[in-house]
Amino acid sequence: MMHINHIKVRGFHLDMYQHVNNARYLEFLEESRWAYFEHYPLMEKIHARNCALVLVNIDINYRRPAFNNELIEVRTKVSRIGNKSISFEQNIYLEGTETLIADAIATFCILDQETHTSVEISQDERTLLEEMAV
Repeated sequence: MMHINHIKVRGFHLDMYQHVNNARYLEFLEESRWAYFEHYPLMEKIHARNCALVLVNIDINYRRPAFNNELIEVRTKVSRIGNKSISFEQNIYLEGTETLIADAIATFCILDQETHTSVEISQDERTLLEEMAV
């Protein structure tokens, strides 16, 4: 299921060119993933195994600048479930439009906190992720 998070661009998000600084988009994406996770017990299931969900790659394309006081929406959904990794597709739009500001794929692994190695997604986690992907 796609989750939509709304964010208002503030002055502190801007760089000297008066548009959102490229690094701030990563914060917008992360905030939106956390908001998405609040609707599902994914983190609880992962933490119950003494594991963590760890970002291993993010690929972002900047399509249009965002400016002060604009309202944006970040659309997040599960796009791929592997054996040891999960990818989330995230698109940032000017709120209420199909004007694409940025798009990204964020890939995570589940990391065992004792061994610091990636582990396979459990069946319970996979079932939940499949529900999230619908």
